Amino acid sequence: MTDLKTAEKGRILCVLGPTNTGKTHLAVERLLSHRSGIIGLPLRLLAREVYDRAVKIKGERSIALVTGEEKIVPKGAQWFVCTVEAMPLDRQYDFLAVDEIQLCADAERGHVFTDRLLHARGADETMFLGSDTMRALVRRLVPNAEFIARPRLSQLSYAGQKKLSRLPKRSAVVAFSANDVYAIAEAIRRQRGGAAVVLGALSPRARNAQVELFQNRDVDVMVATDAIGMGLNLDIEHMAFAALSKFDGVGMRPLYPSEAGQIAGRAGRHLRNGTFGTTGDCPPLEPELIERIENHRFDPVTAARWRNPNLDYSSIAALVASLEVAPPREGLTRGRDADDLLSLQALRTDAAVTERATRRDRVDLLWQVCAIPDFAKDLHDSHARLLSQIYVHLVDRDGRLPQDWVAGQLRNIDRTDGDIDTLSQRLAHIRTWTTVAHRAGWLEDAQGWQARTRAIEDRLSDALHEKLTERFVDRRTSVLSRGLAEDPASLNVQLGEDDALTVEGEIIGHVRGLRFRAVGHETVEQRRILRSAALRVLGPALQSHAEALLTLPDENFALSPEGGLLLITAEKESVPLAVLVKGTEVLEPKLQLLADDQLPAETRKAVEEKLGSWLKRHLRQHLSDLYRLRDAELKGAARGLAFQLAENLGALRRDDVADLVRHMGQAERHPLRKMGVSFGETHILVPKLLKPKPTQLKTLLWAVAQGHEPEAPPTPGLTSLPILEWREDAWWMAAGFLRAGRHAFRLDVVQRIAEGARKAEQESRQPVQKDAPKPDDATPPVDAADIVPPEQQQVEPVGEQIEQPVEAPAEVPTPEIHAEQAAAPATEVPRKKRPHSDRLGPPGSFLPDTAWMNLAGCGQDELHRLLWALGYKPITARDPETKADVTLYLRSHKAIVAKRKREHEKRREDEAKMADSPFAALMALKQQQQTPPKKR
Repeated sequence: MTDLKTAEKGRILCVLGPTNTGKTHLAVERLLSHRSGIIGLPLRLLAREVYDRAVKIKGERSIALVTGEEKIVPKGAQWFVCTVEAMPLDRQYDFLAVDEIQLCADAERGHVFTDRLLHARGADETMFLGSDTMRALVRRLVPNAEFIARPRLSQLSYAGQKKLSRLPKRSAVVAFSANDVYAIAEAIRRQRGGAAVVLGALSPRARNAQVELFQNRDVDVMVATDAIGMGLNLDIEHMAFAALSKFDGVGMRPLYPSEAGQIAGRAGRHLRNGTFGTTGDCPPLEPELIERIENHRFDPVTAARWRNPNLDYSSIAALVASLEVAPPREGLTRGRDADDLLSLQALRTDAAVTERATRRDRVDLLWQVCAIPDFAKDLHDSHARLLSQIYVHLVDRDGRLPQDWVAGQLRNIDRTDGDIDTLSQRLAHIRTWTTVAHRAGWLEDAQGWQARTRAIEDRLSDALHEKLTERFVDRRTSVLSRGLAEDPASLNVQLGEDDALTVEGEIIGHVRGLRFRAVGHETVEQRRILRSAALRVLGPALQSHAEALLTLPDENFALSPEGGLLLITAEKESVPLAVLVKGTEVLEPKLQLLADDQLPAETRKAVEEKLGSWLKRHLRQHLSDLYRLRDAELKGAARGLAFQLAENLGALRRDDVADLVRHMGQAERHPLRKMGVSFGETHILVPKLLKPKPTQLKTLLWAVAQGHEPEAPPTPGLTSLPILEWREDAWWMAAGFLRAGRHAFRLDVVQRIAEGARKAEQESRQPVQKDAPKPDDATPPVDAADIVPPEQQQVEPVGEQIEQPVEAPAEVPTPEIHAEQAAAPATEVPRKKRPHSDRLGPPGSFLPDTAWMNLAGCGQDELHRLLWALGYKPITARDPETKADVTLYLRSHKAIVAKRKREHEKRREDEAKMADSPFAALMALKQQQQTPPKKR
């Protein structure tokens, strides 16, 4: 180590500032301007980058590279480029520099940077580079240091949140785990053609190969871990955060503002401005954090991590104790136990180790073994076993490892098969052995073993690069990007037998149905260029497909629930050919053909006629009752009612057609009944259309006519269901349901409950018969055989029908039914027949029948909402027998008034329509012609 007295004679400079200030560039210039020098960098990838730059200036013989797993030290080397941990400080240098000195605060590595700050000096000049947050702490720990502030060369600004597909070119996405990096890169590959992947665990060779994809513009996006924030100089214009928290070795925590600023600062190089923001599921940045990043204002570092450099090797316990000594001065603090200390604590419980570590030199050797890094990070027990084996071999064989054992270890690693994770694990293991091979004296023919481990690392790096490129880069992007931009007409375009369109041998899309769909090219510009190249073969291909369609039978076509007319291929695949659009009436939708413009006009017309004919046959097959009603030759009110039933897809509120029904005799109703129409208490409907297939088609036709997205109809077989998302009442009517509050009831069930309520109301109004015997308390059970299927119901309304026209209130009184009634079997009817003298409530009030809940498949609350919608309000009465309060239902006067008002408004609307119609004008003219002139 440099003598402190000598070091104090040299100048100590602290060059502080944000990213992109040229600090590292300045340090390299100062390094090479001295007769000798050394620079410590935070990452081996950055060390390799600086080494390559220095070699171009001074040549290979003058520059040394020293990292934990790579040593290139030519004889007579004058300048050393190293990682901070690997800096050889056993000799004197004229110049010494340490980059990213703010890492003194890092919980795991900080003690190494602190040691360099306190003790590493150059004879002529010492330079510490880093963030301005270190100014106060450096001034306290190194009082004689001079400070130089470096302003950022370009502006850094916030660009907000962007989708992965909307990221600008030359963007880098930062994630904080390998799994997240891979997932984001996969998403970008699907959306944008490909992404380069950079992780700290990559070897320099694999990393450089991935970076070259980005720098050469074969891909426009890079996905990396936060290691990218440590001085890697790349052509990045926008930095996007995919997350704002990271695992720091102990647990998940939010990014510190200084860490976010370090990463965001990678955007914009030299004089080019840069932007930063968020992407994916990451929320937008807080305004305070944005302001701090843009203006480089971060909290100062208040303490540096420290670990005792004076170790006691007399025993393992003494060594551990010396490593746990408290910091000697203010401004220093203990760091988290590093990997070497964790390895030592694991090995001190190993009997094979403890029985050998009995002398000072052997404890020293044990500490050297513990310093072998665990690059895999997730196999600590496996790493401890490997360290134990290495230590035992070194002790038992006079400090040498057996070559056959090492060769066997390398054979297990030297394989290039497997996926990305497998190759990454092997690469981590060979990096460990590369570190071992560079330990002085541990292996005979150390240079030979170093060359062998380097060759294995290179092979694994190349294989990993190929796997990363294969998985995360669409090769078509790199193959076609330049050719497409230059001259699309010169490209070799072919259509294969499987309808795959290829350009220069690469599949760019397929002909599906009557359209061409590009694959893997999402931008408008790429699709435009590809389509222009494909036009030479696209027209004949579409013509051939259309001619084949014209010969297919009906079984090859289908109508999707979303309104698409599909071609069913022999492979049971569905290819869209057309979509339904609004027509002149709800039962006559039109078809919009999904075909490219290259399809000839005559062929297009023939296909449209073919598909239109199929659609008409399909609709009339499943909705025949509606078309029969629409086209029936009826007269008067029956004709009008049939037409309205067809226009409203087989169901009408009786109130809406009260005038028509009131003037219809049985003779006029009879032909409608023969066509399946049921006249119920609340609705007039065609029960056959409540079946699943007609229901699905009705809701589809309603959505098309209204210009809405089709919604899935209710599950077949349900008589009622809760409403989970809002839909229009007209949609529920088309589906054959009545909406009552937050519940919907099938119309045939509504009819039966309405009839039961009307019957119960009439029984409650019956006069008192004094001599008549008192009826039993309960009616006989209802036999299942007496229940008439909906399609067979022929029920006439009894009296005046009243229905509540408005929505039930948000909070309505819950029906209260006596406990004995609630516990009664489903087939029992708790309703009692009482004369007026023994009535629970006023005339017309009644108890709800529990059989109604069984019929509707609902509970008391839902039945209450239905009765409310049918025009009955709840009232409370006291049962004279049980003395308990029960809930009765009584016809609402408000419902009567509302019903009459609705009928009046409907009548006025009809009269207004008739007055404005040409028919009314014609009738007025005829009446004028038939009126004789007045005699004067």
